[in-house]
Amino acid sequence: MGTVRVNGKPASHIDLLDRGFQYGDGVFTTFLLHKGVPLFLEQHLERLHRDCGRLAIPPVESAILRREVQAIVGDELEGVIKIQITRGVGGRGYRVPVTVNPTTVIALHPPPGYPDQYPIEGIQVRYCQTRLGINPVLAGIKHINRLEQVLARSEWSNDEIAEGLMLDHEGQLVEGTMSNVFLVRHGRLLTPQLDRCGVCGVMRSVLLSAAKTQGLSFDECRLTVSDIENADEAFVTNSIIGLWPIAGVEGKFLPVGPVTRKLREWLNQAIEQQTQAS
Repeated sequence: MGTVRVNGKPASHIDLLDRGFQYGDGVFTTFLLHKGVPLFLEQHLERLHRDCGRLAIPPVESAILRREVQAIVGDELEGVIKIQITRGVGGRGYRVPVTVNPTTVIALHPPPGYPDQYPIEGIQVRYCQTRLGINPVLAGIKHINRLEQVLARSEWSNDEIAEGLMLDHEGQLVEGTMSNVFLVRHGRLLTPQLDRCGVCGVMRSVLLSAAKTQGLSFDECRLTVSDIENADEAFVTNSIIGLWPIAGVEGKFLPVGPVTRKLREWLNQAIEQQTQAS
């Protein structure tokens, strides 16, 4: 593990009574440090503020988080930054404390070692047997209880499979274990509607905004396995991997098509602009 700061100070532990540790009572976001620049930082801070609001956790001021991110980055050029905000220390039991003092944990980790060909040639994915529970109250939030994803990712150990696709209990496609999913059919971009479960990823939002500027039509809608199997293109996204085309789903070949390439090119240019602007 790399450098860690807890509530603005270097640390290696949190209070055992912290509600994040006890109950998963908190939110987090993870993003890339590239050429010394925390990529899409403002979007991640906005997501933290929104998710804290939905859980009634007092949000930490964005200005404070920016300073803490810069403090932990220091002279490092590459890595992964993770920000966690919990409801803070509380007594035993689920009841929320009258006074809430959130705990903020910011960690800098080494950069991931994903194969260089993934963004170009695409990845192989599988369907997960673990299903996502439907719960509109938590839908979209990146809360720190990720047990469904942990169980889903434990289903395979084959290094040739880079990601698993997750369905809800009604058989609707929702997301990957660590990513959001996009399909392309007849030139139209499709992505699962996340009003019942799943995580609204920052990169998902970034690329949906890019689709508007690039003149690409898109829908957030209910999707099934048959939609994947009949797609012209497909890809997964998150803030660490960026965009990975899906080249195959359990033996079914998918091409890396023009919409995927267009959005990948746009994303690469957006990242380059951020690093040059710094």
